Amino acid sequence: MTIHREGYTSIAITLLVIFVSNALVHYFIPDSTFVVWFVYLLSLLLFVAILQFFRNPKRHIIPNENTILCPADGKVVVIEETEETEYFKDRRLQVSIFMSPVNVHINRNPVSGVVRFFRYHPGKYLVAWHPKSSTLNERTSIAIQTAQGPEVLFRQIAGAMARRIVWYVKEGDSVTQGQEFGFIKFGSRVDVFLPIGTKVNVKIGDHVTGGLTTLGQFG
Repeated sequence: MTIHREGYTSIAITLLVIFVSNALVHYFIPDSTFVVWFVYLLSLLLFVAILQFFRNPKRHIIPNENTILCPADGKVVVIEETEETEYFKDRRLQVSIFMSPVNVHINRNPVSGVVRFFRYHPGKYLVAWHPKSSTLNERTSIAIQTAQGPEVLFRQIAGAMARRIVWYVKEGDSVTQGQEFGFIKFGSRVDVFLPIGTKVNVKIGDHVTGGLTTLGQFG
């Protein structure tokens, strides 16, 4: 397992904070063994937490043009038919995945194809499971047209802790299923909008793995 490049700055800042806090404790209260060891423990826990958040596990992904892969690690929290008002402007099947701080936060293309639409929206930082987070929070919307014709829209949504969404695609790009398209720092959510009639292979409450779990199949 490696560390994702998005974590380099955060890890460096964390190490600086740990170094300064430990130096201050040793300078002001060197004889307080309990406090010194308590700070040591907190420092270790903080460092491990940051490392696990930015982990980048290797995954063997085999593209399949008939399936839609999960774009993120996490828990399925929404499966419903809804009106998608930004791009399709019609009824779509929405599947939403909540990413907690302990999940891998790399986002992967659910299908292969060409990016037909991309938009970034600055916004609020409501908790990711809030019903209005998909329209009010900081977010991106990306639509990919597959070689077979159907288009899939997916949306990165920042949560209460997430303050930065990162993306690596733009309109016109050809992308591969399972390839990284972005990263969200800390708790967040990814919504996927599928054509009506898509067979969904997951259910609410399922824990899914980005790039490996099959979200659904085109009808």
